[in-house]
Amino acid sequence: MTAINTIAEEGPIAEAEALNDRLAGLDLAGRLSLVSSLGGRVVFTTSLGIEDQVITAEIGTHRLPIDVATLQTGRLFAETLALIEETESQYDIRIHRFEPEKADIDTYAAQYGLNGFYESVEARHACCGMRKLKPLARALEGAAIWITGLRRGQSANRAETPFAEYDAERHLLKVNPLADWDLEAIKAFVSANGVPVNPLHQRGYPSIGCEPCTRAIKPGEPERAGRWWWEQDETRECGLHVAEEAAAIAAQ
Repeated sequence: MTAINTIAEEGPIAEAEALNDRLAGLDLAGRLSLVSSLGGRVVFTTSLGIEDQVITAEIGTHRLPIDVATLQTGRLFAETLALIEETESQYDIRIHRFEPEKADIDTYAAQYGLNGFYESVEARHACCGMRKLKPLARALEGAAIWITGLRRGQSANRAETPFAEYDAERHLLKVNPLADWDLEAIKAFVSANGVPVNPLHQRGYPSIGCEPCTRAIKPGEPERAGRWWWEQDETRECGLHVAEEAAAIAAQ
């Protein structure tokens, strides 16, 4: 990073740190309300997992000016697709779908095969890149703030997740309003508020992504152990929330 870039980023980084401190003392509704009042386009990206459903419920219930988007990768579980429509109906909101480009899918299939992600980490990253990272870039176009459902308890790789941080790759504020929530608090909120959730959660899938890349977890395994289960790296991610991986995938 050059000196000029370092100076340019000091402002957003300090802003994120100040916001992080403010969010720490608020409940979820207060956190979302504060973020939505800061100005600029605010986007929440949901994978329709249980924590994301909690955030969507609060956005819809309080009619907050936050755009809700999902990455409809083309390989999602049928249960996930059905939940998109159910959630829209229950909260009278629009969940904007962002899909991969057909040309990217065709190029990937020609190089790796449609299911080539099982064969190498490179191929899996390339698949995540065209099905998730490129659609995410479109979803966040023009956004000032990106809201996610990241929690510290999801994996060791996310244990230090702040409430707010500066995303230098995408040049925006990234807000994680559920960072300090544990899974029991999530489940309690869902039960108390009648939040619709993916039925796969009851079948041993605490973390749900694309169908070919997700399995149920075994007793005692971490929440995200079922994602890209054939790989050995315990910190594996798709690149959405890890700057180094995002940059590497984009370079491919």
